[in-house]
Amino acid sequence: MTDGISNLSRSAVDLNNTADRLKSSNKALDNATAEQPSGAKSAPANDEVILSKAAEAAMASGEFDAAKVEQIKQALAEGNYPLDERRIAESFVAIESMLGGN
Repeated sequence: MTDGISNLSRSAVDLNNTADRLKSSNKALDNATAEQPSGAKSAPANDEVILSKAAEAAMASGEFDAAKVEQIKQALAEGNYPLDERRIAESFVAIESMLGGN
């Protein structure tokens, strides 16, 4: 059934009332937060990261080829490490597409 004055159905009116109540409760929350003493701090949110078994195993082992790392470091320091700019750019394009870029 449509309201003759606003031409809105009953469900649209209910949605508007819900939105108005939500706005009012958000304003009350904002006011309560603003009234806190300046020295009062809210409790920090606790974030949690859960690693897969494979990630945990990889981090625990810490295996890498130290000699190869040193060789690459030395080549970079001497300016002898071969860099393929085209391949690097293509890698960035692939990463951007995976992240949802255009």
